[in-house]
Amino acid sequence: MGADVCSCSCPIHDFAIRSALVMLKRALAVLKDTYGYSAFRGHQGDAIACALNGIDCVVLMPTGGGKSLCYQIPPLVTGGCALVVSPLIALMQDQVAALERLGVAAACLNSSMSSAEQAAVTRRLREGELRLLYVAPERVLQPRTVEALSTASISLIAIDEAHCVSQWGHDFRQDYLELGALAEHFPGVPRMALTATADERTR
Repeated sequence: MGADVCSCSCPIHDFAIRSALVMLKRALAVLKDTYGYSAFRGHQGDAIACALNGIDCVVLMPTGGGKSLCYQIPPLVTGGCALVVSPLIALMQDQVAALERLGVAAACLNSSMSSAEQAAVTRRLREGELRLLYVAPERVLQPRTVEALSTASISLIAIDEAHCVSQWGHDFRQDYLELGALAEHFPGVPRMALTATADERTR
């Protein structure tokens, strides 16, 4: 896709963006201090403002456009924990490793981890240590996972590679169709869907 898109489901989008200027200043400070950038790219600022204002949004950006910063920065501003649903174990492991190098408390839960490793992550989550937790879509709605998440201060739910919900797409994942239940388990927590691949029908 050639252009970035950030579309919000809330009709007060413009007002919300204006009222979040103070929070955006804090987000810009995080951007500079943690990531080394002085300004947001494309619609990153809009997406972050939506998350900080409790507004659901869809973020469509090309690969390399900085989608991950849209959900990584809000919990660093608020002090909560972002739940990131990611379909690829290798991708979530790479992102966790990159965040840890930046000094950000991040972890993942997936089938490649031992019981002891999973227990350690759950403990960090319950103690409020984590700012980002990456979970596979087939795991996030398991009762044990939901129970652990309910003990944490989840401030944002990010659905990465959101095009996987498209039943006519080659990347379709059945588990993505069930992710709407997260809104029931965590009412009031803003949701952000992100993808670099979305034709008109998928949007």
